[in-house]
Order: sequence, then C-alpha cells, then structure tokens
Amino acid sequence: MKTRIITAIVALGIFLPVLIFSNTVLFPIFIALCSVIAVYELMNCIQLRSAWVLSVPLYLIAAGLPFLIRYVTDHNLVRRAALVACLVVSLYFLAVLTFSHGKFKLADVSICFLTVFYVLAGFNSILVLRDFQTGGEFVYLAVFLGAWVTDTFAYFCGMLFGRGGKHKLLPDVSPKKTVEGSIGGTVFAVIAMVAYGAIINHNTELSASAYWIFALAGLISAVVAQIGDLSMSLIKRTYGIKDYGKIFPGHGGVLDRFDSIIAVAIALATFCSFLHFF
Repeated sequence: MKTRIITAIVALGIFLPVLIFSNTVLFPIFIALCSVIAVYELMNCIQLRSAWVLSVPLYLIAAGLPFLIRYVTDHNLVRRAALVACLVVSLYFLAVLTFSHGKFKLADVSICFLTVFYVLAGFNSILVLRDFQTGGEFVYLAVFLGAWVTDTFAYFCGMLFGRGGKHKLLPDVSPKKTVEGSIGGTVFAVIAMVAYGAIINHNTELSASAYWIFALAGLISAVVAQIGDLSMSLIKRTYGIKDYGKIFPGHGGVLDRFDSIIAVAIALATFCSFLHFF
C-alpha cells in the first residue's frame, strides 16, 4: 500500500503540469509517450515484442499521431490521414501474416491490431476533445473525472457494500469486482459530472439542459469505464499476466492505469459528435 501511495503522489506531480499546460507541446508529447509505452506493453503481453516487422510501424504511428492532430490545422486532412493509416496498416499486417510462413499466429496478430487501434484511438481522443471541441479546455478533463471517480468509488463501494463477494460482477474476468461496486461507481460518476458542470458554470454560462447532458455523460462514462477496465483485464487473463508493465510500482503499467480512461475518451469523443456540453 505504501508503494502504491508514493507512486500515486509522484505520478500526480508529473501529471498535473501536463494538464495545466495542455495548450503547449507538452500535451502531445505526453500523449505520444503514453501511446508508445502502451503499444510496447501490448506487444509484450501478446508475445510479439520481438516482432519488429509488426511493432515498428505501430511505434511510429503512436509517436506521430498526436502531433498530426494538434499541429495540422486542416481537420479533414487529419481524418483522411488517420483513415489511410488504418487501412494501410491493416493491409500490411495481413501481408506480414500471409508471408510469415506460420511464424505469427492469426489470433495474436488480430488481437494486436484490434487492441492497438483501440488504444491509440483512446489516447488521441483526449487530444481531439481538448483541441477540436467547443470548451475543450474543460471537456477533456471530464474524461479523467469520469474514469477516476468510477474506478475509485467502485473500489470503495465494493469494499463497503460487497463484502463477502456474494454478487460478483464478472468473476471469470475480474474476480474482485462486485455488482455493488459497479453501481456505486456509476452513481458517484454521475454526481461528480453534474458537480463538474456546476463548477464550470462559474466560468462560462451553461444552459439548464446542459446539466442533463453532464449527467448523461457521467452515466456513459461510468458504464464505458468499467467495460474498458474489464476488457483489458480479459486480455491480461487470456495471456496469463498480472500487469501490463511495471512503470508505476504497485500499480502496473500504462495500460493498467489508463484502461478505463481510454474507453471513456472514445465514448465522450463520440458523445460530443452528437451532443455538446456548451
């Protein structure tokens, strides 16, 4: 527990300046670094770390995409570039798989491509919300708020109300998670998101209906955060590892800490395509 607390304090000390200076180059650097480490952790988990023919293109995309999103002002060009990259990489992976003479397994390569695509979409959705969304300087923070409040209160509500583990959520995937924890995390995520809307209202004028949008965003964030957490746990369980990495002592790797954030970022980026906080 002591190691976890010390790591959390140090990580927070690094993370807060990144958020404060999110309008500078520091933010895409942070997103790129997290993306590259996440790709490495996935490749290591799926036992394809030494498959440079597969990993190198992914590292390059992970490192370059955040800067493309931030500094290319033509948004349509960014979308086309992302689509082309996805199509080219999928074709490239199929070619490598076809001509590898059985060196790589179809299941491993498929999981690798699908999961890397999902992870990179998640990290870069944070940047998209920050730069492209109206009120982005507030909206992107909702990703972290929704994910962390859900995780924190799911843990404490599970400890408080789910003692004995009578109502397991998905024991085959994550034995410690309970239904009580899931409900508690969801309720507090909605409350936290509405409270965040009230705080923002002191700095910018919101309509009355905006609070319902914040509440809905909180509900979606809570549900998706838990799905993201469970999904990444399923992959770990499939490949027989406890943590994706050791970069955060006592907490695991980047994917262990950002699994729910990745899912929430994608969900809120999609959400903001139809409904707007401002």
